[in-house]
Amino acid sequence: MNIPRKQLALLATLAGAMLAAHAAPADEPFINPEWANSAWYIGAGVGQSRASIDQNRLERSLAANGATVTAFSTDERDTGYKLFVGRQLNRYLALEGGYFDLGKFSFRSATSGNGSLNGEAGFRGVNLDLVAQLPLSERLSLLGRAGASYTKTSTHFSGDRLFAVTDPDPRERKLNAKAGLGLEYKFSEALALRGELERYRLSDAVGNRGDADLYSLSLVYKMGRPAAVARTAYVPPPAAVPDAAPPVVVAQPAPVAVAPAPVSEKMTFAAEALFDFDRSDVKPEGKAALDGLLVQLNGMDTEVMITVGHTDSVGSAEYNQKLSLRRAGAVKAYLVAQGYDASRVYIEGKGQTQPLADNRSSAGRAKNRRVTVEVVGTRSAAI
Repeated sequence: MNIPRKQLALLATLAGAMLAAHAAPADEPFINPEWANSAWYIGAGVGQSRASIDQNRLERSLAANGATVTAFSTDERDTGYKLFVGRQLNRYLALEGGYFDLGKFSFRSATSGNGSLNGEAGFRGVNLDLVAQLPLSERLSLLGRAGASYTKTSTHFSGDRLFAVTDPDPRERKLNAKAGLGLEYKFSEALALRGELERYRLSDAVGNRGDADLYSLSLVYKMGRPAAVARTAYVPPPAAVPDAAPPVVVAQPAPVAVAPAPVSEKMTFAAEALFDFDRSDVKPEGKAALDGLLVQLNGMDTEVMITVGHTDSVGSAEYNQKLSLRRAGAVKAYLVAQGYDASRVYIEGKGQTQPLADNRSSAGRAKNRRVTVEVVGTRSAAI
C-alpha cells in the first residue's frame, strides 16, 4: 500500500509534535480550569482507515452480463487523516467541525474469457460533531462523539468488462451520520493527545451503502491560554512600638481609661459551602456564609484579615497549592467588595500540607477542603 506524500508529511509532523509534548513536564498544574472549559482549539490526526468492498454485488453484476468471476482481490485499508477546529462549551461538551480524507479502497477481479474489472473509490469531506467528555481523572477523559458528515465519493472503474457498470467514473455527494469513541490524555491545559475510533456512514457512487472506520491519533491544542496567576505572599505588619509613658503624679483618685481590648476572630468554612467542585469563584451560598462572618465583625476595628485555603490530597501537590491560593484570593475579593481595605487583607495557600483529618476517607477529605478567615483587631471594652 502506497501512502501519499502529503499524508507522510502530516504523519511526520504529528509524530514530532507528540514527542515534544511528551517531553513536557507531565505534572504541570492545571491552574486555569475556567479558561480550559471554554477555549477554542485546533487539531490534526492521522491513522488507518478500513472499508468493505461489496464483492457479492459486483459478481452478480458481472454474471448478469455473461461473465463469471474467477479471481477477486481487494485492498480495504489505507491511511486516513483529519484536520479540525472546535470550541469547548463546558467541561463535558464541545462542538467540533473538520475536514477528513479516508483514503482509497480498491478491488481487482478476473473473469472468464480472460476479462477483468477493476475499481477504486476515494472518500473525503467535512463533518460537524458534538463531542462528549467524561473525566476519569484530572488528565484522562473518555470521549464520545455523534454528528454528520458531508462526503464526496470518487470512483473509477477500468478493465474490459466495463459493461457491468453504467458509468466508469461516477461521483457522489451525500450527507450521512457518523459516531466515535476514544480517550484523551492532557499533557497540560493547552495540549492533549487523543486516540479514537470513528465510524463514517458512506454512500458510494454506484448505489452501495456501508461503513468506513478510522483509527487515529490526534494532537489537540487549546488557544489563548492566559498567564499563570501570581502568588500573593502575606507579610505581617510591623509591630507597633509603644511610646515611653511619662511619669504620672496622682493627686487624687481619677477615672481610669480602659484601652480597647485586642481580639481575634477565626472562622473555618468548608470548601463545598463556598465553591462548586474544582472551581474558585464564590457561589451565592458561599457569599451568604461570608456575610455571616461580616455580621460578627460589626463594631470591631479591623487591623488585618488573613484568608488561608486548604485542600485534600487528591491531585498533584502543586495543583492543590494553586487551587488553595485561588480560593483564598476569591474570598479576599469578596471581602474587599464589601468595603474592607485590600491592603489589610492577605491570602495564603496551604494546599494539602495541613490536613485536619485522614485523607484516605471521603469524610476526612471533606474536612480538609476548607478556607479559614482570621481577623485581628480591637473592640472597645466596657468601663
